[in-house]
Amino acid sequence: MHCLSQASRISMSSTNDSRQRNQVTAAGSPPKDIKTAFREARSASTGRVRSPERRPLQRTLTKNLQQQGSKTSIAPGQPAPGPRGRDKFVPLPVDVEDVPQAERPAPSLDPAQEDAQPEVGPGTRGRITVYCVSDSLDREMLDKRLQQRGPQFLLHSYPDALYGKYSELEHGIVGDVLYFDYGVVVFWGLSKKQEQDVLKNLVAPCQEAPLPAAKAARDEFQYNYAANEKAHIQNDTVTIDYRLSRNHMIKIAISHALAQSTKLVHFEARVLDIISNTKNLPEHLANTGEIFLSKKQIAQLIGTVFIEKSRVNLLSTVLDTPEFFWDAPDSMQTLYERVCEYMELEERVRVLNNRYQVLTEMLDVLRDHQNNSHSAALEWIVIWLIVVCLFVGLFECTALVGWHK
Repeated sequence: MHCLSQASRISMSSTNDSRQRNQVTAAGSPPKDIKTAFREARSASTGRVRSPERRPLQRTLTKNLQQQGSKTSIAPGQPAPGPRGRDKFVPLPVDVEDVPQAERPAPSLDPAQEDAQPEVGPGTRGRITVYCVSDSLDREMLDKRLQQRGPQFLLHSYPDALYGKYSELEHGIVGDVLYFDYGVVVFWGLSKKQEQDVLKNLVAPCQEAPLPAAKAARDEFQYNYAANEKAHIQNDTVTIDYRLSRNHMIKIAISHALAQSTKLVHFEARVLDIISNTKNLPEHLANTGEIFLSKKQIAQLIGTVFIEKSRVNLLSTVLDTPEFFWDAPDSMQTLYERVCEYMELEERVRVLNNRYQVLTEMLDVLRDHQNNSHSAALEWIVIWLIVVCLFVGLFECTALVGWHK
C-alpha cells in the first residue's frame, strides 16, 4: 500500500509539472523573425492571405539551429561532411488516389500541342538536371525571350518561377523546363544538347552576375513513371504514377526543392573557398605568434564572410517556402517538404551556418590580436617618449646647474 500511494503521488506530481510546462509554453510564444514580418506586411499590402498552417521552412530551420547550437562546429580546414544518404527511402504523397480531380491542372496547351507530347507509359524514365548558372535571372527579359521562342516555351508564370515546355520541329514537345528567379534552371526529360540550347540561347542573355563555368553548380536526378509503385524518392530517382506525368504542379513542387538544394551547393562551394584561403592563418599564428595579414585584409575577410552569411540567411530563398505554395494545394507543399527532407536541406544549412560561425570567431580572434599588438606598440611609443622627456629634463637641469656655477 505504501508503494502504491508513493507511485500515485509521483504520477500526480508529474501531471502537475506537465500542466505547468504547457501553461508556460502557451504564455510565451516566440517572437516573429524579421523576414516573416516582412512577408506578412507584403501579403497584407497585396491582398494575399497565407494560410497559418503553411509556415516558412525558415522557422523550422531556425528552431533546429537553436536546438543544435551546442553541437561541435566544423573548424576551418576540416574535410567536408560525408555525402547525403542517397539510398534513403522517402515516400511522396502524390498517388493518383491522393490527388483530387480539382487539384489537377487543366491542360495549358491547345489540343494539337497536347497530342504532340510524347506518350508516357509505365517504366518511362528520364533525366532531371538542375543548373545554378547565376546569382539571379532578369525575369522580364526572360519572359520576353520565351514568348518570342514560341507559345509552348512559356505556359505559366508564378511568383518564384516560370514554367514551359521545350519543343523541336522534328520531335515536337520533348520535356519541361523551369526557370527560377535566383539563377537556377531545372530540366525534365531533355538531352544534354537540348539543355545547352536553352542555357546558351535563352538563359545566358538574362543572367545577372553570371557564374564562371568552373563555379556553376549542377546536379542530376532521374524520374521513373511507374504503374504499381507508391510514389517515393530514393537513390536520386523520383518515382511517381505515370498517370500524373502531365501534372505540372507536381513537377514544380519537386523542382523547387531540387533548385534550392543546388543553390545551396553553390553556397557550400563558396564557403569552402573561404576556408581554403584562411585555413593557414591559425597555424601561422600558433607557430610564429604573428599575423601576416594587415588590418585592412582582415577587415575585408570579415566583410566577405558576413556577405556570404547574409546571402544564405537573409537575401536568398534557400530557407523560405516558395510563394508558389501560398495558393497551391496543401498536398503540393507536403510533397515539397518531403523532397527537402530527402535532400537534407535543414542539416546542410545548419552545417553551413556553423562554418560561417567558426570563420567569424577565427577572424575576430585575429582582429583582436592585431589590435592588441597595435595597442602594445603605442604603449611602447609612449614609454620611449617619456624616457626621452626625462633625459631632456635631466639635461636641462644639468645645464642650469652648470650655468649658475
